[in-house]
Amino acid sequence: MADNPRAKRLADLIREVVAQKLQRDVKDPRLGSRVTITDTRITGDLREATVFYTVYGDDADRAEVAAGLNSARGILRSAVGAAAGVKHTPSLEFVPDALPENARNLDDLFDRARERDEEVRRASAGADYAAGADPYVSKDEKDATDEKED
Repeated sequence: MADNPRAKRLADLIREVVAQKLQRDVKDPRLGSRVTITDTRITGDLREATVFYTVYGDDADRAEVAAGLNSARGILRSAVGAAAGVKHTPSLEFVPDALPENARNLDDLFDRARERDEEVRRASAGADYAAGADPYVSKDEKDATDEKED
């Protein structure tokens, strides 16, 4: 998305209009309340908008919602055009948001790291240091120890 304020305002408006239209006016049973609009980005020339969404459900539900959004694209674009009042209504592209999946992957990685940390803690519970209790023995102490052994 461009850094200009007009593009930011239009992107926010598109997100709100699409979400409201999906909730209230689009009667496609594939969409229902399973889809959430998470973000919208628009190009600097205000011609193309990318709408990110998440779906609650499995892969079959995601495929159904994607097909439903693609079929409702014209209605949603018309609603955006009516609400925005711009000379050219941006074309809409719907992209599944990867954020929930990435968050799930991170949670799995954190769980594995906790398990490995716990394994290391259990393995080191009764272990001694490899070089003794004080591995930083001074040279004088070492010489004194060596003389006692002789």
